[in-house]
Order: sequence, then C-alpha cells, then structure tokens
Amino acid sequence: MKDNRSNMGIEEVIRASMKVADVPSPELNNKLKAAVYQQEALLRKQPAPHKLSFWYLPMVLNLITFSLLAIGALIMIENIYLSYFAAGICFYAGAAGILLTIVGVKRASIKEDITICIEKRGILA
Repeated sequence: MKDNRSNMGIEEVIRASMKVADVPSPELNNKLKAAVYQQEALLRKQPAPHKLSFWYLPMVLNLITFSLLAIGALIMIENIYLSYFAAGICFYAGAAGILLTIVGVKRASIKEDITICIEKRGILA
C-alpha cells in the first residue's frame, strides 16, 4: 500500500479539532442550572394526570363480537348440531381472544402504551 503523506496538513487539522473541548462559563452554567431547577419545581406543582388504561378493550370487544355471533348461530341455524358446533367455535374464538390479549399484554408489556392520560384543565387545575 502506498503511504500518502501529502494529506498531513489535513490530518493535523482533524486531530486539532478533535482535541478542542468547549467548557461553558460558570455564570452560564449557573443560569442553566437555575432554569432547570425552576422547570422541575413547576413540574412538581402540576397535578398528576389521571391515567385511563384500555388494555382490556380489544379483549372485551372480541368477546362481545363472538358472543353475538354464537347467539346468532343458535337462533338462525335450524340444525341443532350444526348450530351448537358454530356456537362452540364462536365461544372458543372468544376465549382464545381473552387468552391472547392477556398473554400479549404480559409478554409485550404494552399496558403503558394503551393508556390515555387525562390532564386537568381550567382555573382550578
């Protein structure tokens, strides 16, 4: 390999720029710390938002849907064995939906992601 020494000036500039460390003045540092402390104090004074979790909503909607399909199958299908079979499949799908929702929430830990934060607003807040 060829040893290229023609770019030594560029290498020196790069090395010098990597060594530069800007340190803020103590006055600026104190002002920034004071601003951060003021923001923390304001955040502590604010009331905590009310959290409403909806992790169970897909499970409930799945159960309601398949329960209605099972009832519809029992009412509409005249053959009793076929109607019980269709209703059983619907109840099985509803139970599987409950199990999958619970396992999914536990394994993926998405309870916090499916949460709505309601903040108080107005004069009294």
